Amino acid sequence: MKFNQTKLAVKKIKENKRKLLGAYVIGVILFCFSCKELKANNEIGLASAKELDTFNLESLIADCETQLEISVPKLTDLSKHPRLIETGKKEWKEVPNNRLVWTSGFYPGVLWYMYDISQNEKWKLEAIKRTEVFDSFKTITEHHDIGFMMFPAFGKGYELGGKKEYKDILLTSAGSLASRFNPQVGTIRSWSNKMHPRWKQHITIIDNMLNLELLFWAAKHGGDTKFYDIAVKHAETTMKNHFREDYTSWHVLEYDSITGAVLNRHTKQGYADNSRWSRGQAWGVYGYTMVYKETRDKKFLEFAQKITDKYLSLLPDDYVPCWDFDVANNPKEEKDASAAAVVASALLDLSEFVDNKKDQERYYDAALKMLESLGSDKYSGVGKTDSFLLHSTGAKSLGHEINVALIYADYYYIEALDRLKKIREKGKL
Repeated sequence: MKFNQTKLAVKKIKENKRKLLGAYVIGVILFCFSCKELKANNEIGLASAKELDTFNLESLIADCETQLEISVPKLTDLSKHPRLIETGKKEWKEVPNNRLVWTSGFYPGVLWYMYDISQNEKWKLEAIKRTEVFDSFKTITEHHDIGFMMFPAFGKGYELGGKKEYKDILLTSAGSLASRFNPQVGTIRSWSNKMHPRWKQHITIIDNMLNLELLFWAAKHGGDTKFYDIAVKHAETTMKNHFREDYTSWHVLEYDSITGAVLNRHTKQGYADNSRWSRGQAWGVYGYTMVYKETRDKKFLEFAQKITDKYLSLLPDDYVPCWDFDVANNPKEEKDASAAAVVASALLDLSEFVDNKKDQERYYDAALKMLESLGSDKYSGVGKTDSFLLHSTGAKSLGHEINVALIYADYYYIEALDRLKKIREKGKL
């Protein structure tokens, strides 16, 4: 009897061992499956995080400061400003700060943004020095680019550098720009017919949208209220006439100066009159995002989203467009990093303006993808040239500034980094 009890006990122990072993095996399987699932979930999470923020913002900012440490000591002639770096060259080609050169404000603007980011006084001192050499440009009425020239320099000096004494210069500049407004047409006249004899009457280019920022600023800081009205009217007229049904932009419109009728839709810097010049679309994205920022009129936000979504739909995998979307299928055609920089900066603002969370994340994500590409070895000038960025195309159709570094590409790039830094500091997205 005792033997049988012992036998039963041994049998029970064996059964318990089998059960324990089975439970252990099942546990291991479940654990492995859970680990695999957790790993998969983590990979999804990491992919999302990587997709949203794969690069180190502080590193990109440090790269910009390193580039300025190299270039600024070389740029000592205050009568000139850096415009481009030719393919194969390392140092900036400087051009005179004269009344007809639209890019003179971007270099001081770069310095103002570096000061804002770093709070290093040496960049402020350098920015002041580079800004104040062309205060006489406030009376320019020969063309529309006074906004491009004065606001990145004096406007950012006022906003970022606390230079309140720049106010009168900016107000005078706004008056000069407003003098080119034609109420019969409803836009500010771009260029001059003497400079561009192809067109005989009132010319307006899509680029002109960015000059409106000067007018909005002036209206808010003691200037004539008509500045605001002119800027809004220009934006409305351009929205009506300058875009195709698919929300892509023409570059140049010629209006009848008396009736305001559209006479021609052409290009100056795009591939063809009917092609989709990528930086032209970029100016539109930035311009209408800025107009909404200043007016809070939903029609401008809705339009900004439509033209932005169209722009994004045309991009290649690296989010840096070809210089014209209609030649993008040819791998020999050059890129335009300046367009990517302009849109990246605009998208960071747009991501904060839209109400829909999905759109917020979509625009923010797209901006980061653009900045990731621009900061990568493919597009970065670090270790190669004195610029932040490479591979911009200013005017291939005119035969110049092809696959080069451009000062305005660097300006909008550092503006985007500054905007991203501030978004992070606010804890958004």
